[in-house]
Amino acid sequence: MYPDHTPHVPAQRAVEVHQPTPLPPAAVAPAPVVPVHPNAVPAVASIVLPDGRVVTGYAINPAHPEPVAAKPAVSRAAVNVALGGVGFLAVCGGLILLTSFIAALTAFMTQLITLAAVIFGGWIAVQIFSANGHRESGTTVNIRKAVFKRSHFRG
Repeated sequence: MYPDHTPHVPAQRAVEVHQPTPLPPAAVAPAPVVPVHPNAVPAVASIVLPDGRVVTGYAINPAHPEPVAAKPAVSRAAVNVALGGVGFLAVCGGLILLTSFIAALTAFMTQLITLAAVIFGGWIAVQIFSANGHRESGTTVNIRKAVFKRSHFRG
């Protein structure tokens, strides 16, 4: 793999260690203060907390949400009963459809068997009656290629 004249001394590499450079803190410029004159000066309220501290601030009127149309109260039990009834009706309908399908399949198979019996019986009847249908009512005897017909046997 290596040529013979190349020495097999492991290569030594210089290792450099990188130290993280700290970033200077970002200089935050204070936002400019713009004086705003409100149309009406809100009232200042002071509250004394149970531990004796006093908190002073502006009173904020709570936001009132718009009234929602009152919904009729429906009990959870009524909803469960209604859903149970719908499920029961779905199961009953499925069973009725399954029963109807089985009955229709049974009637169809019965009709096929009856049709096969009628066709096979008709074929047998044709075989029986066609063998005797074109013959006359006498006895035919072949003697030396001559045909003699006798209607009665005399003994």
